[in-house]
Amino acid sequence: MKTSSAKQKGRKLQQTVRDLLLKKFITLQPDDIRSTGMGQSGEDIMLSPHARKLLPVNFEMKNQESFSIWSSLTQVEKESKTHNTEPILIFKRNKTKPYACISLDFMIDLLYLNSIKDKKEIITDNIGIISKLKSMNIFNDEFFEQLI
Repeated sequence: MKTSSAKQKGRKLQQTVRDLLLKKFITLQPDDIRSTGMGQSGEDIMLSPHARKLLPVNFEMKNQESFSIWSSLTQVEKESKTHNTEPILIFKRNKTKPYACISLDFMIDLLYLNSIKDKKEIITDNIGIISKLKSMNIFNDEFFEQLI
């Protein structure tokens, strides 16, 4: 595959993720989430300070038929440490849907939060888990303020 075609595939995945985020997070504007140029070092999706408050994560995209998951995770973890964010590796290949690779702790926390139907239940019954989540720096203060 030509280098330009490979970069185009990568850019398409970045734009797909950007568009999905903008669709779900309606308070964000297109300038808040930008796809970076191919070949640039750093984040694959640049987040504005406002977007970073809502999404304390760092994305690495791989749109390839095969890749080393371990070196890709090392890459996104290194960048995440720079920004004190949670690393997320998004990957796909031809004729498949995109997948996300996240840490087990992050996945369990997301599943738990998704299972809570009554937000007040988090506050009254789960002070310990809230403290744990705050200490992990996965969610920002704005997230916790919305719960109250």
